[in-house]
Amino acid sequence: MAYLTNNPADENRYLCIYPAYINSKKSLAEGRRIPQEKAVENPSCAEIKDVLTAAGLNVRVENKLYPREWNRDVQFRGRVRVQIKRDDGSLCQDKFTSKKDVMLYLAEMIPKLKTRTQKSGGSDTGAQQGEGGKKGKKKKK
Repeated sequence: MAYLTNNPADENRYLCIYPAYINSKKSLAEGRRIPQEKAVENPSCAEIKDVLTAAGLNVRVENKLYPREWNRDVQFRGRVRVQIKRDDGSLCQDKFTSKKDVMLYLAEMIPKLKTRTQKSGGSDTGAQQGEGGKKGKKKKK
């Protein structure tokens, strides 16, 4: 039975992280595992994968559904597996000693992703263009 292995580097022993664990829109009963002030609004598996890969961790995405998730949409699917320990039991990176460390790091880094910062930046420029158009109309009058 391969799944009963004690080898921490075996893929079945990687940490499982669902987006719901760090979703500020979820309650504790719905699966959030970190404080709401630190959590991120609707994180995706792709964002979690990007952040952890950039941090130098071994990451694998699986097409699984979080058991407490009532919405079956594709955007809510996904589970990320992360390796934080090597064969000998030593940590891959000293800053990630536990699952909670990984989740808090994700919550800190996901808002800094380009995809997140561009969305907010794009709406600001759109508002400025609209104001510019209004000013132009006033000049015509």
